[in-house]
Amino acid sequence: MKVFLFPGQGSQIRGMGEQLFPKYPGLVAAANRILGYDVVSLCLRDPDRCLNKTQFTQPALYVVSALSYLDSIGTEGKPDYLLGHSFGEYVALFAAGAFSFETGLMLVKKRAELMSNSRGGSMAALLGMNIDQVKAVLDKHGYDGIDIANHNSYEQIVITGPTEDIISAQQAFETEDIRLYFPLNVSGAFHSRYMKDAAEAFGRFAATCTFEPLQIPVIANVTARPYQDNRIVALLKEQIVGQVRWYESISYLLGKGDMQFFEIGPGDVLKKMLVHIQKHPMPVPADKPVQHGSAIAATANGLQMVTPESLGAATFKSDYGVRYAYVTGAMVHGIASRELVVKMGKAGMLSYFGTGGLKLHDIESAIIEIKAKLGQGEPFGMNLLNGSRQAETAALFMKHGIRNIEASAFMNITPELVQLRVKGIQRKQDGVVETKTRIMAKISRPEVATVFLSPPPATILKQLLAVGVLTAEEVSWAALIPMADDICVEADSGGHTDGGVAFTLLPGIMRLRDDMMTQHGYTRMVRIGAAGGIGTPEAAAAAFVMGADFILTGSINQCTVESGMSAVVKDMLQEAEVQDTQYAPAGDMFEIGAKVQVLRKGTFFPGRVNKLYELYRNHNSLEEIDADTRSQIQQRYFKRSFEEVYEDVKAYYSPDEIAVAERNPKQKMAYIFRWYFGYANALALNGNEAGRPDFQIHCGPALGAFNRWVKHTPLENWRNRHVDEMAAKIMTETANLLNERIRYWQTKLQ
Repeated sequence: MKVFLFPGQGSQIRGMGEQLFPKYPGLVAAANRILGYDVVSLCLRDPDRCLNKTQFTQPALYVVSALSYLDSIGTEGKPDYLLGHSFGEYVALFAAGAFSFETGLMLVKKRAELMSNSRGGSMAALLGMNIDQVKAVLDKHGYDGIDIANHNSYEQIVITGPTEDIISAQQAFETEDIRLYFPLNVSGAFHSRYMKDAAEAFGRFAATCTFEPLQIPVIANVTARPYQDNRIVALLKEQIVGQVRWYESISYLLGKGDMQFFEIGPGDVLKKMLVHIQKHPMPVPADKPVQHGSAIAATANGLQMVTPESLGAATFKSDYGVRYAYVTGAMVHGIASRELVVKMGKAGMLSYFGTGGLKLHDIESAIIEIKAKLGQGEPFGMNLLNGSRQAETAALFMKHGIRNIEASAFMNITPELVQLRVKGIQRKQDGVVETKTRIMAKISRPEVATVFLSPPPATILKQLLAVGVLTAEEVSWAALIPMADDICVEADSGGHTDGGVAFTLLPGIMRLRDDMMTQHGYTRMVRIGAAGGIGTPEAAAAAFVMGADFILTGSINQCTVESGMSAVVKDMLQEAEVQDTQYAPAGDMFEIGAKVQVLRKGTFFPGRVNKLYELYRNHNSLEEIDADTRSQIQQRYFKRSFEEVYEDVKAYYSPDEIAVAERNPKQKMAYIFRWYFGYANALALNGNEAGRPDFQIHCGPALGAFNRWVKHTPLENWRNRHVDEMAAKIMTETANLLNERIRYWQTKLQ
């Protein structure tokens, strides 16, 4: 079998491509147009001495290597496998048919620009030590800021990190009798944690490009295994911060039988590496089937290890343009605030703004501000709460082109949801149906999951077609997609909750998803995420091990600097323990007895609203309640008379709703009791100290678990809690925890 190898940065040489450029004038012209300069002049003459600058090196090498490939297949035929070293992977993907020559060059140009902007880092090549010895030296001398960038062969390693560390580490390695320590002439700490910002920006750019199924297997640098079609963006993004596992990649191919290797492009660096690898190949475990939502990634030494970026579904990260399969969910009244959403977006993570209870002009103002501050395509979404103002809120989302919607408190599909989901749907030439709007449905019951896993209801589609909201084509294509891209399974949580148990609810919904996928023949997997009770690495790890494609947090985020909750309440929340919450009636669904979970410690609210609900259940009007109890409610709970409260009620509800209350004393009583929920919520949001006994604070036990986890650390004080840093810490510690468990069981099984 034939393998084509494509070199990376460092193989450039003045004069490269001289025989190729005249053969492909059309592609050369396209390259000049995309790059904005003469690539032939750069490669052949380099008049401005730019060929060795990253911003110019990578595009020039891409052009020459891509043309070399086109020239080679005329003589050698097409290969069986493709493999590129670092940047060379883009040429391999072009050769495999993942994208056009032009798209590949645009990707490379963007990558080169982002990497060339990196400063303060450097790299060094090491010869004469294997990877375990290199790690031992780094540990021994305390160089925890240095990463392994390339594992090129058994005793050829490239390290990367801050310039001062790379310089000073030379003496440490030379005292350990290394054969060669060679600092590289680069501008940044490539293939390391320090390229995170570049990777995030590149991921957002790559998500706008079109990728086709691979026609030839390509071995990915970061996994040393073949690419999957749905992971191209994720792996290219991860490659910027991840290790180039060249040694393992070649060893993997050697293990597949007799291989004939051809280096395509300028230079012969890869051929020289190949000689050393063939003498001492790495033992590589056999291929294992990849499971959806798997958190496991192969490491260079053959062990199975986890990274924060590998947790969850790769498609989730690529679709939303995020680094982690981690979401902060919406919290009503803007508690999931503009500041919180922007903070998460700037960090390359997904967050939903809490629209519930806000006036339309406040929601629109938030949309405008968030979009202005996240002007580079950073991820964010808006919450659509089922209720009386659903149509107006959905219209705002359509007006402002909101692509990511979190649908909450829905029991059935509504016309507004269908319009958001279906309007603008398209069917591409390859037959794949694409929607403009992604919907994440938060559910806690299988019957609700079923409606979101089903196509849009035909009756609603017909209604929207009849009034001209949807076209006939949009209606026909809608039958091919589910109502939601993502189902977030919400177990026992803060706010509205059915008190579900994650260990039973999540697997049940995942199996329901699998059945519905088979029934409807969807081409794209509907992802299943987990929420409720997630405030520690242990909880997150459990969710990912069960197969969650992403996790969503809520309660812990309202006790952060960026949350819209008052400082008074945040002081209370940071002291909460896992037992300090209680179920209480929900104000918006008071009459049917729906429950929310609230903070119990430091407030009388849960006891008071439970009493109000019992009074409502057992009486048909306010007048049936005994005089002492009526007096207690007005004086202690409401701080005003029922008559004064009713005046507020009449100003809030529509005339038709008030007319019903005038005819039905029990409904009037419900509206008056409902008023207390809004009053108690406003007291908490405003931090009214005098009203502390009546604070309504939605909260689940996850916050108590988080508080216990960060006890005696800077994060014990909420003023040090930033929502993006908490997210990164949870994901990092989750990966560390899983790695500890993996090492433990590997030791036990040996």
